[in-house]
Amino acid sequence: MRSRILLVDDEPAIADWLRIVLGGEGYDVAVAGDVAGAMAQMAQHEFALALVDLVLPDGDGLGLLPLLKSKDPALEVIIMTGHSSIPKAVEATKQGAFYFVAKPFDSAEMLTLVAKALERRRLLAETSDLKRRLAEQAGFDDILGSAPTMRRMFELLESVAGSDANVLIVGESGTGKELVANSLHARSPRAGGPLVKINCAALPKDLIESELFGHVKGAFTGAATDKPGLLEEAHRGSVLLDEITEMPLDLQAKLLRVIEDRQVRRLGGSRTVPVDFRVICSTNRDPEAAVREGRLRQDLYFRINTVTVALPPLRERTGDVPLLARAFLERFRTRHGRQVDGIAPEAYRRLLTYPWPGNVRELEHAIERAVLVARGTDITVSDLPEALRTEVGSSTAAAPAAGSLEEIERVSIIRALESTGWNKQAAAALLGLRRPTLYSKMRRHGIPQRRP
Repeated sequence: MRSRILLVDDEPAIADWLRIVLGGEGYDVAVAGDVAGAMAQMAQHEFALALVDLVLPDGDGLGLLPLLKSKDPALEVIIMTGHSSIPKAVEATKQGAFYFVAKPFDSAEMLTLVAKALERRRLLAETSDLKRRLAEQAGFDDILGSAPTMRRMFELLESVAGSDANVLIVGESGTGKELVANSLHARSPRAGGPLVKINCAALPKDLIESELFGHVKGAFTGAATDKPGLLEEAHRGSVLLDEITEMPLDLQAKLLRVIEDRQVRRLGGSRTVPVDFRVICSTNRDPEAAVREGRLRQDLYFRINTVTVALPPLRERTGDVPLLARAFLERFRTRHGRQVDGIAPEAYRRLLTYPWPGNVRELEHAIERAVLVARGTDITVSDLPEALRTEVGSSTAAAPAAGSLEEIERVSIIRALESTGWNKQAAAALLGLRRPTLYSKMRRHGIPQRRP
């Protein structure tokens, strides 16, 4: 598509000459002789570039610049000026102009500047689009990840978050099940209500029934007053039943009845209380195995898993380690006021090859510790937790167990390319590299430019 250029100059001879020069290169040129005319053109058309004379009949280019930018912040502006006005033109560049050119100038000089300004606009637009796409690929609310398994999970969450469907979240400890529950609630029509979180493994067995369903005065020794249960508190909101497979079987039967009837009867009471909440459950066990082992009632399992969201362990998506590590580094350097800007190569090697039995939570704690104890501006191996200092595990067959740093870099580049569909610009951003640097490293490591 031909780039459209706005030319603002009240000297007809210069305006006609520039229109001919620029038109000869394939640009569409619209001409305005003053500030009012320029703003009228901006209201009718979209321009990629504006060439603005510094001195105009009803104002000047310095005053017109912010008006143009207010209409289109991405508009590139070149200021044209006489030699005596160069200080003002320099001030214009500080306010967002791409460049200034002193009169008289020749066509070659102007065409070069125009080409550079349009190229910058194109690159900035690409960068903005890349950031948008990376943001879409790399996260869902507070959940970070760009691996294909994570992107598929984000698509599933996007589909079900706005519904009232019961959701079962399955994943190892530390994979982020609570973050998923938070997102499901925050994006649902119940977001204005409470999200009540109940850890079924942490509640004492002799208190869990009272905590869930509430009790009336005198129901048991110590029940001095009526007390609503956590399920009542979740009314018009959502309830997260964390580690559902750890709930005693007799209470699972009572929970199933509440889910089906939408009524709660407090312990020791005879009256039922209506409740309305969305059910979100989580477990770090295989739920079907838990059913076979008698840990989870089959009828309750069928009721709570309208949609199952499976969170992969970190060892199965090690290509996300750099993304997560950078995010945690930025979070904790800001939170703790530490001047820690990066991660040394050998420390990165340890992060990439460690098996992460504690998953994302373990990585988060490792980076926070490293930020707190780091003595320099980069995290080094000595700043990492002991498990990472004393051994380098092998998370997957694709990760070299103790290979050279060159091999680790090669594997990391391939993983980044695979996770972005071999989009080199996206992969470079994921790795924190400039695109030319990524191309250079790909050539050095013998990585093909296209997906094999």
